[in-house]
Amino acid sequence: MLNREEIIKSVEENKIIVILRGYTQEQVIKTVESMEKGGIKLVEVTFDQSKKIADEETASNIRAIKEHFKGRIRVGAGTVITEEQVELAFKAGAEYIISPDCYEPVIRKTRELGMVSMPGALTPTEAANAHRWGADFVKLFPNSEMKISYLKALMAPLSHIKFLAVGGINLENFKDYLQAGAKGVGMATNIADRKAILAGDYEKITQLAKSYTDVL
Repeated sequence: MLNREEIIKSVEENKIIVILRGYTQEQVIKTVESMEKGGIKLVEVTFDQSKKIADEETASNIRAIKEHFKGRIRVGAGTVITEEQVELAFKAGAEYIISPDCYEPVIRKTRELGMVSMPGALTPTEAANAHRWGADFVKLFPNSEMKISYLKALMAPLSHIKFLAVGGINLENFKDYLQAGAKGVGMATNIADRKAILAGDYEKITQLAKSYTDVL
């Protein structure tokens, strides 16, 4: 049985969710080991909606993280857009579901299975609807196309919603987003550097992770 409150608390305390997409299981495990050394506690493994990577392979990588790290790393599924993917992720051991969009059936299925819900939204209406349908956090996406002032403007009337900023996060603005009120951030290559992973330079991944966790 998942402890939703513990997962929510972990997100709020650790702040950074690192997004992994398109890696072999060996690369995933080595990358997460390296990030853990740098202080990262939260990882998202994404589904590939182009189906170049089968959903079952994504689920297998989630399961591998869950089993290898034995609770030290909180693992979730990303780019989840169907109820079937929610169920597949749940069976693999995912603790939270992250989506690029705001789709009521996915949110409700996530909550029904006891996982933490993090749908994507850009507008006030989408964010408010996501919260009404049971979202625990709302992922501001694509954040990379917006300014921090937009997050602040959203949060003024929607102060009851926990926002995550995903996309466009770097060392220069990371702390600014947290100070603006974001409960956490999602990022990919600024920590999970693809060239370093493909080259097997996992020490660089640890250094990148530490450069962000040192700011917290």
